[in-house]
Amino acid sequence: MLEVGMADEKAFKSSRSPTKLRGNAITFAFLWVTSLLFGRTANPDAPKQDDSYEQTGRTNVVQLPKIPKGLSRVHRTAWRERAAARILYLEQQADRERCRAVEDQAEQRQREKTLEGMARHLEEAGHAIRAPRRLFSGAAALERTWANLRATDVMLLGLCSQEDLISRSTDVLGYVQQHLAPGNPLRVRAEAVAEGMEVKGPQPGDRGLLVLALSASYDALDAEVRRVRSLSVILRIATFFVLLGAAGLALWGWYCPGSLNLCFIPKGELNVACPSGEVPRNGNDVPSHYAQHTDVLVTEAGGLAGAALTVIASLRRIQGTSTPYMLPLSAALLKFPTGALTAFVGVLLIRGAFIPGLSDLDSSAQIMAWAVIFGAAQHVVTRFVDARARETLSDVGRAQTDPVPGTPGTEPVPAQTGKGRTDDA
Repeated sequence: MLEVGMADEKAFKSSRSPTKLRGNAITFAFLWVTSLLFGRTANPDAPKQDDSYEQTGRTNVVQLPKIPKGLSRVHRTAWRERAAARILYLEQQADRERCRAVEDQAEQRQREKTLEGMARHLEEAGHAIRAPRRLFSGAAALERTWANLRATDVMLLGLCSQEDLISRSTDVLGYVQQHLAPGNPLRVRAEAVAEGMEVKGPQPGDRGLLVLALSASYDALDAEVRRVRSLSVILRIATFFVLLGAAGLALWGWYCPGSLNLCFIPKGELNVACPSGEVPRNGNDVPSHYAQHTDVLVTEAGGLAGAALTVIASLRRIQGTSTPYMLPLSAALLKFPTGALTAFVGVLLIRGAFIPGLSDLDSSAQIMAWAVIFGAAQHVVTRFVDARARETLSDVGRAQTDPVPGTPGTEPVPAQTGKGRTDDA
């Protein structure tokens, strides 16, 4: 009995050893961190939330589900916040129109159908800004949100009262003059309607014309923003492939340094100049014999430094944009891998005696200096990309000044100064 009791006591003490306690604590901490990173599993017994859009006594469509305390709302972005505010405004305007009834029963039924359509558009916009963020899904959610909000605004213009139509005609005219060309027939008629409405009031057909003009203006605005988005995507894809090429050359130089030789053998010198450092000569006059694994990588690092200098110098010309696609940043990021690539190509051209009068470099410092110069020289090519990016951004929300080609009798209208609306409904 005594031996059995002592054995049980030893087993109990061994189960409570500090090593096992530390192991349990580490396991618990790992599971806790994993649950924070990957989220919690939904409780099947919990009641499901109804996201339907209720016309009376509804919960706002931009309301987010409850978030546990201690967790930040990292999934919200600036354009989503602005869209949420716009949804609230359009909801209030829809409620205001819902309270205003008309005597004609057919017109009243048509108004109810239009209000139902507005509610569906707002519901779609609310779902878009509430949707969980996934990789490369931000542009689709943004387009879905603002397309529904602008459609709601156009439908609201068709329902508003005569007094509101007169007051909104100026706002519609501003959109038309910003996004439609001066020779556009719809713009010409919209300008005439807006001027006559202030004197004579709304006439039959004026509301429909303003609705068409506002819809066409929104379509033109969407086309301008789509051009910004497409150019930003093109620049990011180009940056990825240039970066892939620079990384491939660095790996090639690491595993096969002799095939990408960047070393120089100065005449009368005892050392061989390589980008990674100077190597003592051992009687072999073949430069590839002295190539180092890090020569290409060091050369590309010098090109990155030169490209960084040009990016810093170009910051004074970068203008902010109200679009969420960060086109200037995409153009700036392209310079870094391009600088690394041009540095390698430039030093390789010197190594091949392609540049007249410049075929030998005496030290590693000279090689790195030329790598920095060639890295900064990428601006000769990328400056055209910068110019294209600035031109594309300047076209967004800018008042149209050129007439439609082939339209006789149209005079250019001076550009109106003012901030263009790019992501606003």
